[in-house]
Amino acid sequence: MESKDPYKSKRLMAQQYAHSTASQLRCIACGATDDKPGPNFRCSVCGDLLEMAYPGWDSSSPDVAALKRAWQQRRTSHLPLDQSGVWRFRELLPTVPGKSIITVREGNTPLYGLPRCARIAGVEHLLAKHQGMNPTGSFKDTGMTVAASVARQQGFRWVACASTGNTSASMAAYAARGGMRSLVLIPEGKVSWGKLSQALDYGAVTCQLKTDFDGCMRVLNEVVQRMPVYLLNSVNPYRIEGQKTAAIELMEQLDWNVPDHVIVPGGNLGNSSALGKAFLEMQQLGLISTLPKISIIQAEGANPLVRAMRENGGRKLVPVQAETAASAIRIGNPASWKKAVRVLQASGGMVEQVSEVEIALAKAEIGADGIGCEPASAVTLAGLKKLVKQRFVKSNETVVLILTGHLLKDPEFTLKFHRGDLFAGTSHEDEAKILAAEQRAPIVLDATVDAVVRELQKHEDLR
Repeated sequence: MESKDPYKSKRLMAQQYAHSTASQLRCIACGATDDKPGPNFRCSVCGDLLEMAYPGWDSSSPDVAALKRAWQQRRTSHLPLDQSGVWRFRELLPTVPGKSIITVREGNTPLYGLPRCARIAGVEHLLAKHQGMNPTGSFKDTGMTVAASVARQQGFRWVACASTGNTSASMAAYAARGGMRSLVLIPEGKVSWGKLSQALDYGAVTCQLKTDFDGCMRVLNEVVQRMPVYLLNSVNPYRIEGQKTAAIELMEQLDWNVPDHVIVPGGNLGNSSALGKAFLEMQQLGLISTLPKISIIQAEGANPLVRAMRENGGRKLVPVQAETAASAIRIGNPASWKKAVRVLQASGGMVEQVSEVEIALAKAEIGADGIGCEPASAVTLAGLKKLVKQRFVKSNETVVLILTGHLLKDPEFTLKFHRGDLFAGTSHEDEAKILAAEQRAPIVLDATVDAVVRELQKHEDLR
């Protein structure tokens, strides 16, 4: 007879959780494990990046149905840990004591249909997982809740990051919530005011360095060696663990039906690495049976991964001097490139690059679907158009775009686009003429009803 003990399944889940989340840090290159990583989270043997591994998963399989039920049931809970779209999936995360966890209800981001963009791109089923709907407006929150919580658990008073904007906003918010101080290093003049204002408002010590993002990262690597400061860039493997939950949440939203393609912007390449890791782990655990093709799109002016894949199959990455208006992906020497190459190869995905005008057009097209995103997110739609033309993506396949940042992260870009100023006086000026149909500049009128009615009729006639 089936047991009627209402606590039996919860006890079994707790036992399974303790076993499954026995984790270790392992080098992505030489495989060496490291229980006490250095401040830069590099392998002490070969110097490469570390990632989180769960040895217990190799010897036992979870009760998949029980996991899915537990994750769904937590959505109705009022506990902060269950309301988080990251910690709700804690069976697949490293164990962190509840008292150390910092959460501002991150995750739980919407999955939108994009019918207009689908017609433009030439596909029937196009969806957008909008990570810009996180508390600080970007996908960074999902990783930051885990990594900042580990910093708090380990007793750090200071956390730090180099940033093009989104990481600094997220880190500063989580540090403030967790009672820690935060140090932000940003490249001078290359961060949108919307993102910079967040870091300032959340209390970060913000330093604008006269260099690019990669230069900021070099300085920060030295700072954490000399001072008791916890590094919170995506080289931190706990960041990757949190960010991977977006893929788990996506599958739950799709009722565990795997899409044909997932398309991700490519900057420092931590996000594509995290999502790919999640899909591979879900397949290993039996939560899904197949993998989506994960493709990564970069801006032409910040395309080191594109070059590496095309020139040497991803065996070596040569840094570039990054330049793109999509500031969130203006990175010329991405730290997680080896992890990204592994994801591309494991999933059969593609890497592609898009121009500045293609990014601007795609951003306006996503906005016209009533969603909106920051410029870096729009590379996904711009890249999809190319992948369809190359017949890598078929018209009847299901495609999910990962939108990484909110529209209001970079309002200057949007205003310049609609006023026609974005490419004025640049080498892109002639090419940018194709953007006119999507531009919606404010119209100055006399303060009369007739003037407004005439304008309305004009637009109705045009339609």
